[in-house]
Amino acid sequence: MKVNNKEVKGTGLTKGQTIPLTIKRLGINGEGVGFFKRTVVFVPGALPGEEVTAEITTVFPNRAEAKVKRLRKKSGDRVTAPCPVYEECGGCQLQHLSYEGQLREKRDIVVQSFERHAKLSEKDITIKPVIGMEDPWNYRNKSQLQVRKQQGKVIAGLYGAGSHELVELTNCLIQHSETNRVTRQVVKILEGLNISIYHEKKRKGLVRTIVTRVGFETGQLQLVLVTSEENIPRKELLIKEIKKRLPEVNSVIQNVNGKRTSLIFGEQTFVLEGEEVIQESLGDLHFELSARAFFQLNPIQTVKLYNEVKKAAELSGRENVIDAYCGVGTIGLWLAPDAKEVRGMDVIKESIDDARKNAKRHGYDSFVQYKVGKAEELVPNWIKEGFKPDVIVVDPPRTGCDDKLLSTMVKAKPNKIVYVSCNPSTLAKDAAFLRKRGFEIEQLQPVDMFPQTAHVEVVSVFKRKEVIN
Repeated sequence: MKVNNKEVKGTGLTKGQTIPLTIKRLGINGEGVGFFKRTVVFVPGALPGEEVTAEITTVFPNRAEAKVKRLRKKSGDRVTAPCPVYEECGGCQLQHLSYEGQLREKRDIVVQSFERHAKLSEKDITIKPVIGMEDPWNYRNKSQLQVRKQQGKVIAGLYGAGSHELVELTNCLIQHSETNRVTRQVVKILEGLNISIYHEKKRKGLVRTIVTRVGFETGQLQLVLVTSEENIPRKELLIKEIKKRLPEVNSVIQNVNGKRTSLIFGEQTFVLEGEEVIQESLGDLHFELSARAFFQLNPIQTVKLYNEVKKAAELSGRENVIDAYCGVGTIGLWLAPDAKEVRGMDVIKESIDDARKNAKRHGYDSFVQYKVGKAEELVPNWIKEGFKPDVIVVDPPRTGCDDKLLSTMVKAKPNKIVYVSCNPSTLAKDAAFLRKRGFEIEQLQPVDMFPQTAHVEVVSVFKRKEVIN
């Protein structure tokens, strides 16, 4: 089977071919989806309802990808993207779609996922409108930008969509303004002091990444310089200049990552100046955030998301709760005041250490406990010990729950499973698994955690049929 410039059997399309398309909906990655003689064609940048002339760029056995050559009929929801590097950056996919349109289409992505993967339509399940933001800009509390030297100038940015070219981001519109400001100043300091910048291909140079994080509620700032080695020439001068230009930064950290990897952080972390952590709050909960600690990127929407989890759990103070994939314990602690007992687990030891500290800090450690390990190993042992879960909350990665965890939840026979998903497709697949094994979907509540992007979070509620009946 040939692909490049040749027709692929089954599609009737060739690379470079120009076709007319009517865009029917958005795909899960934010691209427009149309059909040409029953072949699905994905077109980045095209919006539902638009009529375009598209040029085929890639052909697969059962689908094709294309780019817009001409926009023949424009959507009423199309707007001008305010970001000057929107099309090159690729970090956002939907700035050219009105926010009202984004919320509508994100709900449709959930609908389409369940129709395709769970064979359930809107007649079968309740899918609520997406909970959006009053101001869908400047919501990210953390920035991680690669540092490179291009044409003699130090820049910080992200790799462009589908390329290995760094796109400079001096004022990202979805980042908190303070993370942008700190990054800009650090770039100037590195350039002014002629600090060595990492060259990826040559694997030489020092500074690889600038990470900045802000506490939305506290205003505290953390700066992390990720370097290829521990030794920083003229380190004292660098710290002095950071303190001079950015006196409001509470925590200056160095992380060392000398490996050839796409991962941002390495294993070694050192405090260069100030505190090891910054403080942040979610509602009545307070957290200490170290350089590598995971924390939700949109604190404003996180409160809304966790309140939906609490509503879905319907706790009365008599329930045992399991918080699977618990991370630093945020969801479990959010539910703790209304639960009899909370137990959580995670395979990352550092996360469990933080979860235990967080439980103790809030006075919950007498009835909230966290263990390092997998649910399929811990939950059966807990049940044998007499801990019967009434509610299981799970917040898995984009790949969804693995079969072992799903089977473990089924065998535990909770009255309810509250499933928080960042990927409607894998949620729908897991929903199909749970429905075949005695759990019915009560409702789906989408939450827009990342405006201007194609991502949508969903809080779903599964009730055990035996309880329903």
